[in-house]
Amino acid sequence: MSLFANLSFHVRATAAAVVLMLPLTATAGVLADDRADALYHRYEGGGVTIHGPSVLVRKKMAEKYAVSANYYQDLITSASIDVEVSGASEYKEERDQYSLGFEYLRGKTTYNLGYTNSKENDYEANTASFGLSQDLFGDLTTISMGFSRGSDKVRNATDPSFEQDIDRRSYRVGVSQILTKSLITSFNYEVITDEGFLNNPYRSYRYRSPSGDGLFILEREIYPRTRTSNAAALNARYFLPYRAAVYGNYRFFTDTWGIRADTFELGYVHPIKQQWTLEARVRYYQQDNADFYSDLFDRVNQQNFLARDKELSTFNSVAFRVGASYEFAQTGWRFVKKGSLNLFYDRIEFQYDDFRDARFSRLPTDDPNFRAAGTEPLYEFGANVIQAFVSIWF
Repeated sequence: MSLFANLSFHVRATAAAVVLMLPLTATAGVLADDRADALYHRYEGGGVTIHGPSVLVRKKMAEKYAVSANYYQDLITSASIDVEVSGASEYKEERDQYSLGFEYLRGKTTYNLGYTNSKENDYEANTASFGLSQDLFGDLTTISMGFSRGSDKVRNATDPSFEQDIDRRSYRVGVSQILTKSLITSFNYEVITDEGFLNNPYRSYRYRSPSGDGLFILEREIYPRTRTSNAAALNARYFLPYRAAVYGNYRFFTDTWGIRADTFELGYVHPIKQQWTLEARVRYYQQDNADFYSDLFDRVNQQNFLARDKELSTFNSVAFRVGASYEFAQTGWRFVKKGSLNLFYDRIEFQYDDFRDARFSRLPTDDPNFRAAGTEPLYEFGANVIQAFVSIWF
């Protein structure tokens, strides 16, 4: 099952940082320069390791058109707490993603089309998108809007007859404003609707054993077949006199499953001479649990919908990032206009308020570390993310 389909916003945002994806919409009125990127990313934490390469190429034509192509791969090894509690063994899988983009510039308006296909052994996702952006008021204001439609297929590797569909739609609007020569702000709003099989076919909820022995029993999760999410983000970047910049972001998220989440981010970018740029960032994420989530139910089929996915629980995380970029060939070299080497490291700490480490109640009852179901320690873990890539403009 696609790991990314079940990550919280915070983890997905971090994953997006390690996926080399050039935005399909460039600044209205100007198409981005020709560029090629090659990246290696690695995520490791909570018993899950994800790593792989990504390659992106972008080419501009006649100053009016641009095409881009991206290949991204995940090599996933998982022995997460959910896998251990279920009694399953460590598993490995591969996810391959291909993306194509096309842009057309006409006057102050940029139109873009995109298509992405993502495939693994038991999950396939196809997404088509359209967007446009328009410069106004002497290029001080840019408005944008977009729509994407996704069609996913969920399968079960242990049951060849199982196949379910998911229909996803996303509606986006945004505005960016140059307030002063040093301050740029933007506001973005997105509505996402999902319909179909929205849970993981391998994941289970747990309920107390009727025998009262402190153990638990697992059953397959049951989710609603519809979900509507709303997200609003406010971003600001202030450029300091010595070419440095400080930026801050806030994002609010809510959905029809009862989840509410807040994300706060603060970062600083500092150039050193003409070739080096250093960056540091901290991000805090907090969310409330879904209405139908529980770490431990009292009985089987206690309610219509039942979930124990920790990404639907109440939890918070703090992420710290440090990184550096080095520009080379600044005056050009053969067909290369300039290039950069980039290395970033993120450390993420997760703390769960109502998701317990059920491995303790899986131990033999005579083990001194055994804890009855519902009394186990709360779960927490840390993750490391590495992003290394080279960019070449030509």
